[in-house]
Amino acid sequence: MKTSTTLLLTVSTVSGFAVLPQSQHSPSTTALNGLFDGVKEAFSAPALERSQIDSERETPIDRWMGWSVVSEQDGSVEAGSKVAADFVDSMDEKNYVSVELEKPMGIIFEENDSEFGGIFVQSLKEGGVAAANGLLQSGDQLVAVGTKKVSGLDFDDALGVIIDSPDAKTKLTLFRGTAKQFYGPTGPSKEWLASFCEKGGVVAASS
Repeated sequence: MKTSTTLLLTVSTVSGFAVLPQSQHSPSTTALNGLFDGVKEAFSAPALERSQIDSERETPIDRWMGWSVVSEQDGSVEAGSKVAADFVDSMDEKNYVSVELEKPMGIIFEENDSEFGGIFVQSLKEGGVAAANGLLQSGDQLVAVGTKKVSGLDFDDALGVIIDSPDAKTKLTLFRGTAKQFYGPTGPSKEWLASFCEKGGVVAASS
């Protein structure tokens, strides 16, 4: 009996692996598809549809589920909004000032950090020509002397252009903003700056 029982179990097991007609597979296939549809619906809940993932971590299942991906463009827009508050248009002539001063001018210049170069107005000497003129401010970035571009030059070279000027009154053009705003990513293009300096900057304002 034990042997017979074993044989019967074997036969039953083999029958379990028998190929069934195609029509008998349909219910299982339908049930399987229904199962995954349910999973997709569960993971497509409104809260999850609004989920965002990093674009570098996106997988095929993320696209299948319809999860949104944060693009690099979205990130750049967000980053741009953070710097908008202190943005100064370096290609707008309204953000520049020009003065014509006799020497000695009474301007104390200081060199920017090495990552930027160029010099800026650190302060004005009390009772000096520039202080009496009243147009320059601490922090103004020196851009041009006459029609010569001096932005980006080191301290000695930039001052040398002022010292060597033969004019009775030397014209200085300065950017009203920080070194980062002028020399950084939002600074003027080389073409715009060259053209701007060649024409002598903006019209020198009277004090």
